[in-house]
Amino acid sequence: MSTVVLVGNPNVGKSVIFNYLTGTYATVSNYPGTTVDILCGKARIGNQIYEVIDTPGLYSLIPLTEEEKVTRMLLSQKKSDVVIHVIDTKNIRRMLTITLQLLEAGLPVILDLNIIDEAKRAGVIINSVLLSEVLAIPVIETSAVKNIGLEDLKKAIRNYTNKKTIPIQYSKDIEDAIHSISCKLTKGYGLDTRMIALLLLANDHMVHEQVVKEETYPLIMKEISFLQNKYSSHLNYVIAQQRQAAIDNILKIVMVSCKQRQGDIFEKLGRYAREPITGIPILCIVLYFGLYQIVGKFGAGFLVDYIDKEIFAHLITPWVIYYTQHYVDVGWMQSLIVGEYGIFTLGVRYAMVIVLPIVGTFFLVFALLEDAGYLPRLAMLVDSLFKYFGLNGRAIIPITLGTGCGTMAVMVTRTLETKRERILATFLLALTIPCSAQLGVILSLLSHNSIALGIWSCYITFMFIIVGWGSAKLLPGARSNFYIEIPPLRLPMAKNIIKKAWFRMYWYFIEILPVFIFTSLVMWLLDYYNLLKVFIAMIDPLMARLGLPYEITPAFLLGFFRRDYGAAGLYDLSSRGLLSDNQLLVAAITLTLFVPCIAQLAVMIKERGFLLSIMMLLLIAGLAFASGWFVHQLLTFYSIAL
Repeated sequence: MSTVVLVGNPNVGKSVIFNYLTGTYATVSNYPGTTVDILCGKARIGNQIYEVIDTPGLYSLIPLTEEEKVTRMLLSQKKSDVVIHVIDTKNIRRMLTITLQLLEAGLPVILDLNIIDEAKRAGVIINSVLLSEVLAIPVIETSAVKNIGLEDLKKAIRNYTNKKTIPIQYSKDIEDAIHSISCKLTKGYGLDTRMIALLLLANDHMVHEQVVKEETYPLIMKEISFLQNKYSSHLNYVIAQQRQAAIDNILKIVMVSCKQRQGDIFEKLGRYAREPITGIPILCIVLYFGLYQIVGKFGAGFLVDYIDKEIFAHLITPWVIYYTQHYVDVGWMQSLIVGEYGIFTLGVRYAMVIVLPIVGTFFLVFALLEDAGYLPRLAMLVDSLFKYFGLNGRAIIPITLGTGCGTMAVMVTRTLETKRERILATFLLALTIPCSAQLGVILSLLSHNSIALGIWSCYITFMFIIVGWGSAKLLPGARSNFYIEIPPLRLPMAKNIIKKAWFRMYWYFIEILPVFIFTSLVMWLLDYYNLLKVFIAMIDPLMARLGLPYEITPAFLLGFFRRDYGAAGLYDLSSRGLLSDNQLLVAAITLTLFVPCIAQLAVMIKERGFLLSIMMLLLIAGLAFASGWFVHQLLTFYSIAL
């Protein structure tokens, strides 16, 4: 089976092209030897079946992040019949760097000039036929989101014939060094020896770890040192400068127009979204309508209430109880299905009634912001703030994802460059960022009392700032430089939003439903053998110190299995009128800061290691209960009744 690999910077439309080529069939798996996911699918092009691989975004073949390393490893270890380099045509000057690197690596490249419509609207017009002749590779113009040019891309894949091409020549001393080093390489490295020589000159650590096994490695290093002594700048910089000069010469030939036209309303709005004076009010509007109104009020309020009372209470639950009681004679089995901690009562109902509507509305909002191109601008906006936490603006992506699902967000911390940043982001996610279901329930429960909602919001934000600042001070090291691709701000397409939200909801639901059923089974067993009372008795004194009733203890136990489970338990207690507004506030703060769910903890252990994850877990539990006790004491001391 032939293989097509999609590569390119983040936010250039690779995923849209992948979805077009593969349809709805795709599998997500770790790349061997790593924890980074790659997306694989199958496409029928003509009479042939192709394996299509969507790689993590990269800025250069010299990797900085874990995801860039995986893309490099895949390109060097897996034979590719076609490598499609997808670029944002407006930024062609910067993005052609990877095109040239791919060609220098001897890979079979098709250049996809994507987002061509917006490039032309911005005044960037490329003669793609001439560019194809200069680079000696197929060059296709597309606008993936509008389904323009994608059939031409399929045709280019079907008719592709690989021709080795060297698009640029460096200065004589560098070319001599490339030739000399190439001749000394005797082993296979998956990439053309010319590219291996360039990577050695650029001091790429991955290649040096491989080439050190060569008997000629000392001679290679001597040659690199000799060449380095000729330049005052590092060889990586010298090579990059000469490559950029070659790109500029190519663009002089193929660029018809690069006159930037007056920006339209979306371009202006995109600029406003990343500037602090205008960006912060825009962020507040997004949070108010996106999280509070849509996820909190509509998802956790209206949808949960409607599905619970109109669909489950009137139709589904009576039907399940009736058939269970009539066709299941054994008492304990009836209890297992429809008892207080039954598989249906606790597992299926919590998952479908309370969690899924909230997660679904969150994924719709997230897909809308993603498709509009707002998230990278948010990253630029918060970069100056995140420096106080030892992070840069790229961390806003996992932080934002954390408000959807903490498990998924911890996995996305791989995109951060340094181990220190990944640890900091993981800790903040586990402590202060509620998942969408938990957030939606809490917003819904506190929305009737604006003072309680304000105190909860301020306290969680305060904890995020204080803990983030303190952690950054304690952990050694400095934050990495900030860079991120800024896609155009555009009107979101309903088709893209629905498809993204649907697939995320689907994968989320098939992940949580087994966990919910397993959790209900564990809770049922504990209750059946009277062990639950033992655990409740152990935790009761702690709940009493927080001023909370004993009935709330199961919600905290459930919260350990899944945060959204604990929030759902809080919703049930509130519906039964067992919590005052003061108790609801204390419980909401404590539960928000409470330990991450089992799924998130498992991913933390996988990503950060067992010892570090357990240390985080203990610290988080201590901070959560200390916060609940502090707020309870404050409300009691000042006799505040919310």
